[in-house]
Amino acid sequence: MIVIEGTVRIPPENLEAARPVMEQMIRASRAEAGCIDYAYAIDVLDPGLVRITERWESREALQAHFRQAHMDTWRSFFPQLGITDRALRLYEADPEPI
Repeated sequence: MIVIEGTVRIPPENLEAARPVMEQMIRASRAEAGCIDYAYAIDVLDPGLVRITERWESREALQAHFRQAHMDTWRSFFPQLGITDRALRLYEADPEPI
């Protein structure tokens, strides 16, 4: 299993405008083959910090995710929403027990 964890920064005043774009990205990603989970969370103590967590069945599923149209759409909103400081880390993990 592949685990991605990281953060992006969005100016707090842009969070409401970002919400529908983030929801679209989450829904589309969760519908992909090989996606176990995909989530964004706004930090309670730092409202401009958005925490990202993803779990994928394999590197192949993650690579396919990078080629999806909704990835391009999400990235196209970065300048408009003021998204900065993107930092993501990839980890390999044991599959979750069933």
